[in-house]
Amino acid sequence: MDIRLIWLAVGTFAIGVESFAVPSLLPQIADSTGVSLTQAGYLVIAFALANAFGSPVLAALTGTADRRRTLTITALVFSLGAIGAAFSRGYFDLMAARIVMAFAAGLYTATAQATGVAISSADHRARAISVIVGGTTMAVAFGAPLGALVAGFVGWRGSYGMVALFGIIAAASIWVMLPAGLRGAQLSLRQRVAAVALPGVPGALLTTWLNLAGAFTVIIYLAVVTTRSMGLAPELVPAVLLAFGIGAAFGNAAGGQLADRIGARPTVIAAAALNAVMLVAISLVAHLPGGMVGPAFFVLILAWGATGWAFPPAQSSYLLGLAPNSAPLVLSLNASALYLGIASGSLIAGLVLQFGTVNDLGWVGATLPALALVGIGLSAIRRHEARPSMARLG
Repeated sequence: MDIRLIWLAVGTFAIGVESFAVPSLLPQIADSTGVSLTQAGYLVIAFALANAFGSPVLAALTGTADRRRTLTITALVFSLGAIGAAFSRGYFDLMAARIVMAFAAGLYTATAQATGVAISSADHRARAISVIVGGTTMAVAFGAPLGALVAGFVGWRGSYGMVALFGIIAAASIWVMLPAGLRGAQLSLRQRVAAVALPGVPGALLTTWLNLAGAFTVIIYLAVVTTRSMGLAPELVPAVLLAFGIGAAFGNAAGGQLADRIGARPTVIAAAALNAVMLVAISLVAHLPGGMVGPAFFVLILAWGATGWAFPPAQSSYLLGLAPNSAPLVLSLNASALYLGIASGSLIAGLVLQFGTVNDLGWVGATLPALALVGIGLSAIRRHEARPSMARLG
């Protein structure tokens, strides 16, 4: 494995710590800023939308820039945003800081994945992506529970101080370890967006969107699910996040390996199907006898982390197979679809809490990856029906 991939993953770790620690901090943030839990959830939506729409624009503007410089600057801007969040005076200051962080995070992630693909051989692209995404996975595994633990001692602002420190470490590591002179091609925003029209890409992006939307219907309020739906103590939230993260670390590695061995498409389908099953199970497990809820929930969260995080590297590998000559474009668009999924899932979760109960989050979320699977099935049927027609024309 190319050691440079590790240093790219350091930055995705820093970004992932903030992204996945925040859902566990929403109750604290809501109390501190004087807003409702649903309004606190809008912080996640704003971050996701800024990331989704800002990433392709910023990637177009910096297409020919030195990638080491781009990655270093974006990591530093991300850290400055975290410092701004730590010292924010209210809800809207915090919102502005998170939007700045989102722009930096989107550009960093798109540039890091494109760089990883550029320095890897064609038969190891999925594994290269899994290493870079692995930085996020390690953040889920250890950074998010650490952020929740720090918040338990010094408050949510202290967690942002920790995030800023990780970002600065990432910037320094990248500047020292990556070589100068790595550059991408100059592509306009129109050229980047045009990649959406490539055969197979629209359906794949829709799958990313729906699968992540389903997952984040629960992830954004996982702390609330733990305490209100499962009836566990707030002190157990970091342990729940750790269980999810350990599963995610295994799933990310397995997803990259499976995509290279059995094919990206079967891996994507299996991961989306299991995501739907696990989400339904999260709604059902609360109805078990009292003594069984806690242990069953921890096992379920561990398994969900593994199955859910097998999806990103496999989906990235599938998109690369669809458009091997447009790797940076489709990866950037996939990142946008991912964050649109996060925003959609967060919005749906807020509506569920407003008109339903916490226990409804799982089964509502499950409908979204189920819709993605229906779309995949219909697409396969259309392709199968088209083959005889093409044969007759030939």
